[in-house]
Amino acid sequence: MDKIIIFDTTLRDGEQAAGAGLSAKEKLDIAKQLEKLGVDVIEAGFPISSPGDFEAVRLIAKELQGSIVCALSHANAEAVDKAWEAIKGAKHPRIHIFLSASEIHLSHQLKKTREEILDVSRTMVARAKKYTGDIEFSPMDASRTEPAFIYQILESVIEAGATTVNITDTVGYAIPEEWGEFIEGIFSNVHNIGRALVSVHCHDDLGLAVANSLAAIRKGARQVECTVNGIGERAGNASLEEIVMALKTRNDFFDLTTNIDTTQIYKTSRLVSELTGFAVQANKAIIGANAFRHMSGIHQDGVIKKAITYEIMDPRSVGIPASSLVLGKLSGKHAFKEHLAELGYVLDDEALGHAFQAFKELADKKRDVTDRDIESLIAEELRTTTEMYHLDHVEVSCGDHSIPTATVRLIAPDGQAMADAALGTGPVDAVYQAINRMVRVSNELIEFTVQSVTEGIDAIGEVLIRIRSDGVTYTGRGASTDIIVASAKAYLNSLNRLLAVKNARREG
Repeated sequence: MDKIIIFDTTLRDGEQAAGAGLSAKEKLDIAKQLEKLGVDVIEAGFPISSPGDFEAVRLIAKELQGSIVCALSHANAEAVDKAWEAIKGAKHPRIHIFLSASEIHLSHQLKKTREEILDVSRTMVARAKKYTGDIEFSPMDASRTEPAFIYQILESVIEAGATTVNITDTVGYAIPEEWGEFIEGIFSNVHNIGRALVSVHCHDDLGLAVANSLAAIRKGARQVECTVNGIGERAGNASLEEIVMALKTRNDFFDLTTNIDTTQIYKTSRLVSELTGFAVQANKAIIGANAFRHMSGIHQDGVIKKAITYEIMDPRSVGIPASSLVLGKLSGKHAFKEHLAELGYVLDDEALGHAFQAFKELADKKRDVTDRDIESLIAEELRTTTEMYHLDHVEVSCGDHSIPTATVRLIAPDGQAMADAALGTGPVDAVYQAINRMVRVSNELIEFTVQSVTEGIDAIGEVLIRIRSDGVTYTGRGASTDIIVASAKAYLNSLNRLLAVKNARREG
């Protein structure tokens, strides 16, 4: 069978999603998981865009051993040189150059002629070729470009040394049938196309990114660019998990394979969701909370008798346990550890002890503790492993005839307890005011979201907040059966991230 190369751009195009923001350490954690997932090419970032992105790409290039590490570059000399500087330490480096091709972009954005585009494309590919033999080129907005000009560009950059040519539906404009014909036309009209791998990069503005990607694969594309959970600019990118599982589930139709270890999909999805702060919608294909849940009595009857009646995939194939071990307050630490392993989490003894204690406290409040409850507890434990200030105690007083008051006690970085109280417009505001009196760092709260992790009146509530300081956005999350406590944890989580960045800058 032919193999499809999976090119993941979660760390570059995915991070361009409005509201996303990852530290270099968080990017490295995701990159390591992507390599474990079996991703062939990881686009680690856009080095010239900022010093932080350069450092993240350099760090990932240094650490990864199996996957190709790719750096994005403008079609100019400075960007190409910067991209190479960031990835030169990679075992398998790739430079990815992009340049607009459509008349819309040329006329309104670049103010360049087609001849100038061809000349710049050739020149920059040749420049990158001096650094590495693995060069990718993308004519941006290809879906709105005259095919004949795309053929010209591709011939030119392949002649200059490009080994992968990536056909982009930058604004999600394409329809699967016409997109497939476009890819077919490339193979028929670009005389040297056999010297390069054909790739596609599709956006989801019309909800067709995955369909367009699969249509291109059917016509001969052998690399597909995608992101975990489909995150990215505007409506997002083609979803990695949907493409991979479509190829695997309908192997009878595609007769194609990938290097992806599909049992790592769910864990990867959760990690990306946790670190970016973007929740996965319940009805999201493959990894949504409802993807393998059945409400209808007819469906339930069929699944009990034979899962294949209403499930075209085994949930275990994407890393979701087929059956759920119900844990409660009588469960022991060993059973808890074994179930964590089933969910894909391996914690050291100290982290396991903290997580188990949190689990027992939750089990006293809830009759049944679900997998999603446990995942929330683990996420909370992972969030607190690098904290500077630790939330030790929260107490609030409020009502329709009283002024909301909060008392908060924190454990400072030096281990000393500190406490303060404050008034606010509501209990959450009072808590935040009290924390601000102790953690004196200027910031602006720009987003506050509350959602239930599980069903029922005893559900865990998860709070997502975003704060801004010096023009940079920091995300914080917290979870608890008490929404006020969850809010305090989320705020402190974001402040800890902010302080970590400030400390790193001072040390640098």
